[in-house]
Amino acid sequence: AALTDGLRSQVSAALKEGRVTPTELCQRCLALIKSTKFLNAYITVAEETALKQAEESEERYKRGQPLGILDGIPIAVKDNFNTAGIETTCASNMLKGYISPYNATVVQKLLDHGAVLLGKTNLDEFAMGSGSTDGVFGPVRNPWSYSKQYKEKSVPKSLSEDEESDWVITGGSSGGSAAAVSSFTCFAALGSDTGGSTRNPAAHCGVVGLKPTYGLISRHGLIPLVNSMDVPGILTRCVDDAAVLLGSLAGHDPKDSTTIQDDFTPFELPNLTDVSKLSIGIPKEYDAPGLSSEILALWSKAADLFKNAGAKVVEVSLPHTRYSIVCYHVLCTAEVASNMARFDGLEYGHRSDVKDSTESMYAATRREGFNDVVRGRILSGNYFLLKQNYEKYFVKAQKVRRLIANDFVKVFRSGVDVLLTPTTLSDAAPYTEFIQEDNRTRSAQDDILTQAANMAGLPAINVPTALSERGLPVGLQFIGRSFQEKQLLTVAKWFEKQVKFPVIQLEEVKRHDSGVFQHQKSASFS
Repeated sequence: AALTDGLRSQVSAALKEGRVTPTELCQRCLALIKSTKFLNAYITVAEETALKQAEESEERYKRGQPLGILDGIPIAVKDNFNTAGIETTCASNMLKGYISPYNATVVQKLLDHGAVLLGKTNLDEFAMGSGSTDGVFGPVRNPWSYSKQYKEKSVPKSLSEDEESDWVITGGSSGGSAAAVSSFTCFAALGSDTGGSTRNPAAHCGVVGLKPTYGLISRHGLIPLVNSMDVPGILTRCVDDAAVLLGSLAGHDPKDSTTIQDDFTPFELPNLTDVSKLSIGIPKEYDAPGLSSEILALWSKAADLFKNAGAKVVEVSLPHTRYSIVCYHVLCTAEVASNMARFDGLEYGHRSDVKDSTESMYAATRREGFNDVVRGRILSGNYFLLKQNYEKYFVKAQKVRRLIANDFVKVFRSGVDVLLTPTTLSDAAPYTEFIQEDNRTRSAQDDILTQAANMAGLPAINVPTALSERGLPVGLQFIGRSFQEKQLLTVAKWFEKQVKFPVIQLEEVKRHDSGVFQHQKSASFS
């Protein structure tokens, strides 16, 4: 039962009282990782290291000196964060076998708080994608594909249809982390969010996905995709747990000059009872082409929920939103081209056997190490950065980015506290349908509702809201003011309590691991 409890209110208390030990908790999660191996959520499982960390945590509890709420809590980390002694691959041939000599700041902070690192989760290669289908270790399967809710509503297209092909995607690029949290193999996971890569899979997997304000959490040790937009993301099963992790991770880091200079004070979320002083903005531009009628209706219903509870709900305009996806594509690929230059086969990672010259070795290494998606983005980025194109594309995109950010500033200055939008255009697509389109097209469609928050550097959170007609999770997104995470999470927590998102009933796992889920009452911990 501890697997589904809240970190602050339940699990930490159970560990302190000795009702469950860190080792038991770790062993249970490791057993679940094995029984859900078919999801392909993990690239590396650090069983030995995790059990050793759990034993050390147990000793601290015996002495009555736990390091805090996270002491003994099993967590997972996306495989684009550096971890000392554990392979970091970015799901790419380029980094297969690479073991970092240091921990990313966020990983180190979790370990300093006593968390138990179970392993590294799967992703799209170098976090470029929105389905977690393009990594060299294969696609991640959405746990909800094997849920009772989905199985009851999905009808095979033909009697001979292979059940194996009926699964749906997790979203991406942090799909492994979202699947790991959703399938109860860990209590929380780290993802990264450049254009929605934490919130998108959170919506598809029915979990909470938080993208903090740019600069609130250190990026040191996160292998960069787009330096000016990358943010470490937090995936949990309830909003309270996201606040616990944020409190452990936020604050200044001397190794990352883009982090805030001030100290961050961790906070406990209040139970909001009166929303009458809240102003909720509904951006009309987020009724985007391709938005399913089902999600549109859910969005409208959520707005009515706030209105009926006494909050002020106003329609607002973010006029430059329609240019954001094109602007994002230019800036993203330009920074990707720059960041990927470090993978040359000379210092670390894959090195080709071609030895004709340094140039031929360099070219062969990148051809062998990167997939088509990464090479395509490098090519696009270098085109936009050519001397004759720099002003026309890159500089212009930066100017448009400023206009997009200013739209948000104007809306928040008008008195709006939080924006409410959809997170995704629809529920999760079947894998066979998703791979019909190329990565660039898919990413452009899937990032449309999430990437503007990255360009403006604002905090945003996905809250699982309801199940679709197909029995799959659908989430809604709240976007807050810069560095106002407490207000954003307080509103998200109130909304989470109102919607009472249902628990996932994992039939497939029950067959592998009977009895684990018999005590579940809620999809969140507490």
